Amino acid sequence: MSAGLILIAMLLVILAAAEIFTNALEHLGERLKISEGVTGSIFAAVGTAMPESMVPLVAVLAGTEDARVNEEIGVGAILGAPLMLSTLTLFLMAVSVVRRRGMGGVLNPERHGLRRDLQFFLVAFGFSLAAMFVPHGTHTVRAILAIALVFVYFIYVMMTLSVSAQLVADGHGTEAHSDMYLCRLGLADGWPVLIGQLLIGFGLLIGGAKGFVHSVHAIAPMVGLSPLVLSLLIIPVATELPEKVNSILWIRRHKDTLAFGNITGAMVFQGSLLPAIGIMLTPWAPSPAVFSGILVTIVAAGWLTILSHRGQLRVWHLFVNGGLYLGYLTFVLTG
Repeated sequence: MSAGLILIAMLLVILAAAEIFTNALEHLGERLKISEGVTGSIFAAVGTAMPESMVPLVAVLAGTEDARVNEEIGVGAILGAPLMLSTLTLFLMAVSVVRRRGMGGVLNPERHGLRRDLQFFLVAFGFSLAAMFVPHGTHTVRAILAIALVFVYFIYVMMTLSVSAQLVADGHGTEAHSDMYLCRLGLADGWPVLIGQLLIGFGLLIGGAKGFVHSVHAIAPMVGLSPLVLSLLIIPVATELPEKVNSILWIRRHKDTLAFGNITGAMVFQGSLLPAIGIMLTPWAPSPAVFSGILVTIVAAGWLTILSHRGQLRVWHLFVNGGLYLGYLTFVLTG
C-alpha cells in the first residue's frame, strides 16, 4: 500500500477512535452528574484533542528512527491545533451563519466564560512563546516554564469545576444523546463497558497516531514540504476540525455559548499541556514556520478577546480570523 493510502487510512482510524472516545466521555459525564460546561470544556476538549495529543507524543517518544523528523512532527502537531482553532475553525463557524444573520449579525456567547477561556489561553501561549528563546540546554528554566503551563491548566480546570454543581442544579447537567457504541452491539450498559470503550478508543488513537507519523515521514519528501509544515497544516485539519462540526451545528441553532465554548475550551487544553511536552522533549526553537504560527495564533486569540470585552461580537469579525489563517498558509507554502 502506498504511503498516501496509509496516511488516509491512519487519519480514518484516528477520526473513528476520537468518535468512540468522545461518545464514551458523554456517558462518563452523565454518570458522574457533572455540568455540560465541565463535560464540554474539559472532558470533550480533552477527548477531541486526543488525536493531536497522541501524534506528538508518539512522534517524539516512539516515532521513526530520524529524531529530527520526530521532533518536527511533534512540534507541528502541538502548535497546529491552537492555530487552526483560533483562525480557520472560527471562520468556518461564521461562514455557516452568514446567510441567516448577515455579515453584521450579532454573535452572543456568554461573555464571562469566553473571556476566561481566552485569557487562560493567552497566558499559556505567552509562556510557550517565551520558551522559544530559552536555549535547549537550559533545563531548569525550561522545566519551570513547562510546570507553569501545567499549573495554568490546573487552575483553569478548578475554576470550571467550581461552578459545576450550581449549573447542574439549574438544569444544565450532562446528558448523553445516544447509546454507547458497545451497547449497540448488545453489551449491557455499565461501568465495565464504559471503561472498555474508553480503552478501545484510546488504543486506536495510539495505533493511528503511530501509523500517521510514519506516513508523514514517507510523504514529506514527495510533496516538497518539511515534516514540520506538513504536520502544522494536515494533522489539525484532519483530526480536530471534524470534531468542531458540533460548533457549526450549535451556532446555526443559536446556541452561541456552546459553539464558542467547544472551541475555546479545546484551545486552553491545546495551548497549555501540549506545549509543556514540546518544551521538555523537543528543541522548541523559533524557526520561521513555528514562530510565525505562534504569533498568528496569539493575534487571533487577542482579537477575539478585545471583541469580547467590547460586548458585541459580529459575524464579520471572525472573517478576520480566517484571513489570518490564509495569510499564514500563504507564508509557509511560499516561504
